[in-house]
Amino acid sequence: MTYDRLPFTRDREVIVDAGFLAASRHVIHALIEVDVTRPRQLLKGTSGSDGRPHSFTAFIVGSVAQAVQAHPVVHAYRNLRRQLVVFHEIDVVTLIEPTPGAVAIPHIIRGANRRTVRDISEEVRSIQASPGSSAQRSGLVSLAPRVPRFVRLLFIRALKLNPHWMKTVEGTVIVTSVGMFGNRLGWGIGFLMAHTLGVTVGGIGERPVVHDGAIAIRECLDMTLSFDHDIVDGAPAARFAQTITEMIENGSVLG
Repeated sequence: MTYDRLPFTRDREVIVDAGFLAASRHVIHALIEVDVTRPRQLLKGTSGSDGRPHSFTAFIVGSVAQAVQAHPVVHAYRNLRRQLVVFHEIDVVTLIEPTPGAVAIPHIIRGANRRTVRDISEEVRSIQASPGSSAQRSGLVSLAPRVPRFVRLLFIRALKLNPHWMKTVEGTVIVTSVGMFGNRLGWGIGFLMAHTLGVTVGGIGERPVVHDGAIAIRECLDMTLSFDHDIVDGAPAARFAQTITEMIENGSVLG
């Protein structure tokens, strides 16, 4: 019998904590399919300071932020006074993989609803090139694996009781696993450790759909929207799903 022994890194302990905390939450999921033919064509015509087209990740982050701005309750947090705190600024945390196989860095795009796709794209690529420059990488994320698990869990539970601390440390929305299936269709079901809204971006692939009254081969993206059902009901979740679908398909944030 042959086998390898690989290290279970300290960074992965934090992921185990996140799954443990997420298991006790009341989360609802919506699986949607979005036609991204038009925005992908539009992205090819964009250019950042490095001469490369804006990243698809940045486009999704910008679209999510604008959709949340239209339906702000989906990123509300509950405080100890049984009130919902709805921030005007939308901070989107997205997971950035610095190198293949490395544990992804949760980097927060601050005020994403007020930023251009170009601006977001350049920030994402900057973190990919220099992971240590991320405030999250150099702060609590780097410290967390070095303290006992019960301390980490107590800290996160205390954090969730204060929406303002929560926003500072974890942002208000999470977007994860962009392009997780490469050129194949497929949905991913993520878990929510603390956020009210999570967007899991799956794969992109060609599929026959009805477009302009005729069957056409279009590029489609599979996305999963996850909501904390304690805060967001089905109707506002459905309205948000409709808005984010329309915004992505129209490439609204690229206009």
